[in-house]
Amino acid sequence: MDTPALLDEALATFDRLFREAVRAGEPDPTAMTVATAGLDARPSARTVLLKAHDARGFVFYTHLDGRKGRELQANPQAALLFHWPRVRAGVQVRIEGGVGTVSDAEADAYFASRPRGSQLGAWASRQSETLESREAFERRYAQAEREFDGREVPRPPRWTGFRVRPERIEFWYGAQFRLHERWLYEADAAGEWSKRMLYP
Repeated sequence: MDTPALLDEALATFDRLFREAVRAGEPDPTAMTVATAGLDARPSARTVLLKAHDARGFVFYTHLDGRKGRELQANPQAALLFHWPRVRAGVQVRIEGGVGTVSDAEADAYFASRPRGSQLGAWASRQSETLESREAFERRYAQAEREFDGREVPRPPRWTGFRVRPERIEFWYGAQFRLHERWLYEADAAGEWSKRMLYP
């Protein structure tokens, strides 16, 4: 099987499992853990929402100046984890790869689709910085409401999307007695994809 076909197969498998997660009633099938590390190699992880995916990669949005934004700019590599416990006997999808920012046009289009409250929140938040009180944040939010009253809210200049370009995609299928089934799709340094099973 040639390289494009293997990547297509992996993406089709992801789409099929995602649809199963929706039908199974997962609280939010788009929720994924994003793990990053800065130049100090200290890992950090948090849950974000998948907003787009295709053969180019998996996209989420954030502030460039928050911790994950800073780490991804310093060390543009990330790992993603989807966990859908209601699918079959439990499914995990692990994705690893290099990271780049989306185009301004993509970020603008997605930001324009967000609820106005979320748009205002992006202006009010100094993501990951110390907050002296909840009231201080509410004052910043109210200030943003006043600033953009009666007009569209533009995308903040330091708010954009990151695209994780897959180099490894693993499908983990749960089984009784921890006898799981694992399939790994992996690209080598030349971009050639391979597929193999892994021990549980």
